[in-house]
Amino acid sequence: MSSAEKAFWETKSLDQMSDQEWESLCDGCARCCLHKLEDEDTAEIVFTRVACQLLDTQSCRCADYDNRFATVPDCLTIKPLDAQKLSWLPDTCAYRRLSEGKQLMSWHPLISGCTNTVLEAGVSMSGQCISETYVPITEYDQHIIEWFD
Repeated sequence: MSSAEKAFWETKSLDQMSDQEWESLCDGCARCCLHKLEDEDTAEIVFTRVACQLLDTQSCRCADYDNRFATVPDCLTIKPLDAQKLSWLPDTCAYRRLSEGKQLMSWHPLISGCTNTVLEAGVSMSGQCISETYVPITEYDQHIIEWFD
């Protein structure tokens, strides 16, 4: 791509993107697949290391992406994106960043040209999370994590 040409994410809004363009924005970090807890008093959202049962915790890919809503009815669909859904996405998420008028991170595969840069940047949850099948919901608060991005 020449410097005069702009990438689709620089010329289109999220709503204008094709399904293929939309899906390509996912960096594969799997942070959206982690269970989150919301403080009832402050509405603060915190992430846990507890992942959806369908997440392959090594590859950070959904084991049944096309049928995920049949198995996990409360799976977060972020298209269309709204303010409520944005609050459940990490600051590094391409969907959130673009909706906030920010650029993609330098390690994003669409920028770097390599999917490994997400892992190299320490953003990927590969090997850092545990399936919800192993953690009772009453213990999710014992798995709270903080991002240092």
